[in-house]
Amino acid sequence: MKTLTDAYTLHNGIEIPCVGFGTWQTPDDEIGVAAVKKALEVGYRHIDTAAGYGNERSVGIALKESGIQREEIFVTSKLDNSDHGYEATVEAFEKTMKELDMDYLDLYLIHWPNPIKFRDHWKEANAGSWKAFEEFYKAGRIKAIGVSNFRPHHIEALLETAEIKPMVNQIRLCPGDIHKETVEYCKENDILLEAYSPLGTGQVFDVAQMKELAKKYDKSIAQICLRWSLQMGYLPLPKSVKPNHIEANADIFDFELNDADVEMMANLTDCCGRAKDPDETNF
Repeated sequence: MKTLTDAYTLHNGIEIPCVGFGTWQTPDDEIGVAAVKKALEVGYRHIDTAAGYGNERSVGIALKESGIQREEIFVTSKLDNSDHGYEATVEAFEKTMKELDMDYLDLYLIHWPNPIKFRDHWKEANAGSWKAFEEFYKAGRIKAIGVSNFRPHHIEALLETAEIKPMVNQIRLCPGDIHKETVEYCKENDILLEAYSPLGTGQVFDVAQMKELAKKYDKSIAQICLRWSLQMGYLPLPKSVKPNHIEANADIFDFELNDADVEMMANLTDCCGRAKDPDETNF
């Protein structure tokens, strides 16, 4: 990968730009619009949002105001936790499309596998949602379909009734939080791994070993984390509303980490905390 627009190829042949611009905790106002427009100006062509983020409207506005053709931008959104099941998913998807003001999505994900609302029948709820996903996919309204925060047992349960295998699994992946079992499962099954919170929700900046690497490579800690993510075979989704950070996070293609440093970063166990257990979340 040499530029923001270099792409991974999903198992259905769809290309997805290798770095996405994340929007979790980005406000649904002029600040959010400006952040997405800045990302597009810098060169990002992959924007990640979700119904649960509450900012699909501002993402859609930013895309239109950018003047860039819709087909040049890869847009992802996600099904909210309260909307699992076939009928609710159909309604939720239509709401997402209205908020984004778009005719199609490039990627749609089930955001969490086992929300508390469906804890006693999550398998059936996911199966219903996935049926709706497959119908929208076959109709051409979604280019690719996938999941988020799924562990192998969640995917195996989904495959009991699915006609189409997920193309993506978006999970928390950052130094020291590498989910070896899930990563190996997804790679074996040709499911692309997207890395949300690739900077460990900011915790990585306090790690002594990361400060040393920043000096060694003459790069920021954020840049080193994003480069690590690419070298691990992930698709990172950095987020910022600060223009200088948005620019810097795109500048990760002129250096390479050596193998020893890649391994060291992976083994910084718990340096950035751990992902929530999707079977024990309270939302």
